[in-house]
Amino acid sequence: MSINNELGGSMEIKIRKETEQDYRKVEEITREAFWNVYNPGCYEHYLVHKMRNHKDYIEDLSFIIEVDGQIEGGIFYTHSKIIAADKKEYETITFGPVFISPKLHRQGLGRKLITHTIELAKNMGFKAIVILGHPYHYEPYGFSAGENYKISMPDGSFHEALLVLALQNAALDNISGYVKFSDVFEINEDQADDYDKTFPYKEKK
Repeated sequence: MSINNELGGSMEIKIRKETEQDYRKVEEITREAFWNVYNPGCYEHYLVHKMRNHKDYIEDLSFIIEVDGQIEGGIFYTHSKIIAADKKEYETITFGPVFISPKLHRQGLGRKLITHTIELAKNMGFKAIVILGHPYHYEPYGFSAGENYKISMPDGSFHEALLVLALQNAALDNISGYVKFSDVFEINEDQADDYDKTFPYKEKK
């Protein structure tokens, strides 16, 4: 597929599965995308590295995006669940990190990754996606506040960043509880810092 960029040119776009040979490049782009955005430095590239071999990783929903033959972003999925008051568990899925090279922001590439994988998740029979993110980024895809579904954070709070998308009709009817994300997101900062030292030095701000 091809899309026009802001300068009026055309970019050749390809969404595909990651191969082992792509791992380092993908992590480099992840690092560039998140560096000094939410915290000094970032841990997202270590998270991607750790995620690939985790039991909750969903390889069939995780993709990278190429622009003119170069890897420029990716999206990674894991299993999550909603735990009801009676301790019954309902399976959901979660995406993140999702990222695009900073030089190609606002070109619609992230949207292509997200819409591609949402449709695939529907076709694969998954019931719902639960994420943490800015509402204005994800409401256009149909995400709604967790509170609207009576789905909370583990402490019972309805944080505005907790967003839910039902993938099937009535998928979340009569379901309420709290979300439990994969423990892959529990990052050991010392291990993450050690891993970051295998990349070229970047100043933390």
